[in-house]
Amino acid sequence: MDILEKIREYRLERNWTEYQLAEKSGLPQSTISSWYRKNQIPTVPSLEKICDAFGVTLSQFFAEASAQVVSLTKEQVALLHEWNRLTKKQKNIILTLLKEI
Repeated sequence: MDILEKIREYRLERNWTEYQLAEKSGLPQSTISSWYRKNQIPTVPSLEKICDAFGVTLSQFFAEASAQVVSLTKEQVALLHEWNRLTKKQKNIILTLLKEI
C-alpha cells in the first residue's frame, strides 16, 4: 500500500489542498509537503492526526479497497454502547420490537 497516495486520494475526494489538510489535522503544511518531496512515510502519531481529519480510523485507512468501510454516527455509537449494556433477554425484546415496526 502506498500510504502517501492513499492520503492524496482521501484529500482529493474532499477537494482539499495540502494546506486545508494541514489546518484540519493540526500538522504543519511543511511536514505534509516534505513527505511527498522526500517520499517519507508519516509517523503513526501524524497518520492518526491525518485520519482524524478525514474522519476515518487507522483500520479504515488501511482496509483493502474492496472491503466495506462503515462509519458510525455519534448516535449509532451511543446506541451500540447502550446495546452492550442490555441483557440477552432485553436484546431479544428490542429485536422483536424492531422487527414489528
